[in-house]
Amino acid sequence: MNPALDAFQRYFNAAPSGVVRAPGRVNLIGEHTDYNDGFCLPMAIDRAMVVAWSPREDAELHLVHGDSSIQPVTLELKQLRPSDEIQWFDYIAGCADTLMRAGYVLKGANLSFYGDVPLGSGLSSSAALEVATIHALLRASGLHLSDTEIAQLSQRAENNYVGVQCGILDQLSSACCEEHHAMLMDCRTLELQPVPLPEDVAVVIADTGKRRGLVDSAYNERREQCEKGAASLNVSHLRDVTMQGLMLAAADGRIDDLTKQRCEHVVAENSRTLAAAAALRSGDAVALGLLMDMSHADLRDKFAVTCVELDHMVAVARHLPGCLGARMTGAGFGGCSVSLVRKDNVDDFVPALLAGYQERFDLPAAVYVSSAAAGAGEMN
Repeated sequence: MNPALDAFQRYFNAAPSGVVRAPGRVNLIGEHTDYNDGFCLPMAIDRAMVVAWSPREDAELHLVHGDSSIQPVTLELKQLRPSDEIQWFDYIAGCADTLMRAGYVLKGANLSFYGDVPLGSGLSSSAALEVATIHALLRASGLHLSDTEIAQLSQRAENNYVGVQCGILDQLSSACCEEHHAMLMDCRTLELQPVPLPEDVAVVIADTGKRRGLVDSAYNERREQCEKGAASLNVSHLRDVTMQGLMLAAADGRIDDLTKQRCEHVVAENSRTLAAAAALRSGDAVALGLLMDMSHADLRDKFAVTCVELDHMVAVARHLPGCLGARMTGAGFGGCSVSLVRKDNVDDFVPALLAGYQERFDLPAAVYVSSAAAGAGEMN
């Protein structure tokens, strides 16, 4: 039995009305492009947040967790406010607050949570929590929204209530990805194009064990630097900038060297992401691997969001047989790498990567293979 369902039945002494799940995601390429109106190429992973739910007659949310060390929480829908230091239940409160501010009338609910997406790993545990929560709150209130609308409201909750100025990538991935496919996302139009993954390669995720908090990190600073660059170039977002235009702006002094570097990554990453989707459509995994390598180099040297742990994990991966490419994934500053590996080499690759990393870092690292999972929805 899933721990969320078990906790629900123990605490509320009843079966839930339903159970929903929302997966984490790994981004194959297209990093820090979403809030620049650019392109991303994620896939949902086979780790998820599960929420068991039932409606209440009052205006309260009663929250329990499948992890017995986490204490139950009661929230009043009419008195929601963020904690001084963000707690796990603030994400749930933020989702409820966002739905109500958007004009939806919510009922109270009993909610039980459990997820196996590693926290702070760069695999979108927060987005999985938000998307699953909104699915459960909508069902408990007899409401229905499209997957894209759920993703947008989830993003708004994290931006406005939690205080992380993330783009739409994580929430859209959790809500909308398709099984056996990566998803090419246009973060301006929200157009989604499923792209099949080659059958002879595997996606290997390596968690460095290095954790970071996005609210306290340089994430928001990077976003501000991109916005500064776009304003200097008289565009709304870096999606509309070409490398030639960037060079001209630098030459005539409209943009400083640091901002130029940040912008160069975004402009090149958008092109790489479109090229990666084209490579997958033609079954060219080698080309995708090379683009992943180039992406990591820019994230390290121009966008400065890697760390020594991520750089080492990627370097070890690239030297192992069968690895076609590797890069950090997620916002950076810690978390996970992702490697594209020939399936014939995977059984040897996984333990070798972990051993090579742990020769240098004594952190709780983990390496696992993930298939491309379906987006959020009801569980039987």
